[in-house]
Amino acid sequence: MEVCIINRSKHALPHYATEQSAGMDLRANLEEPVELKPLERRLIPTGLYIALPEGYEAQVRPRSGLALKQGITLLNAPGTIDADYRGEIGVILVNLSAETFVVKDGERIAQLVIARHEHISWKAVETLEETERGAGGFGHTGVN
Repeated sequence: MEVCIINRSKHALPHYATEQSAGMDLRANLEEPVELKPLERRLIPTGLYIALPEGYEAQVRPRSGLALKQGITLLNAPGTIDADYRGEIGVILVNLSAETFVVKDGERIAQLVIARHEHISWKAVETLEETERGAGGFGHTGVN
C-alpha cells in the first residue's frame, strides 16, 4: 500500500528496520536539543505529514528501548492519526525517570504502525449473549 507523505524534516523517511517489523521509527526534527526534566512532557515535532487512505489509522507507539533504558515513553499511547488529519505528526514524550533526558535532532523517539479499522453502527439491545467469562474483569482469572 502506498501512503502519500511530505517530509519537511532533515531526515530520511521512516522505514521498516527488518522484513517483519510492524512499525517504523519516527525521528525528532529539532532546531536545538530539548531537555525533558523528570515527569515533564513535551510535544516533539517530526516534520512529517501523511495522507492515509480511508479505513486506516496510524498509531504512534513508544519505543521499548527508550522506555526501558531511559524511562522515556509516550502519553496518549498509542496515539491515533486519523485518515483525514493533514497536520504535522507530533509525538508527546514524557520523562518517567529521575534524570533529565535530552532529546536530540534525529533521535528515534517513537514508532509508527499503520492499521486498518472498521466503522460500526450501534445496535441497542436489552441483553447480551452469555459467555464463559461473563462480567469477570480485572484480575478475575487469578494470579498465575
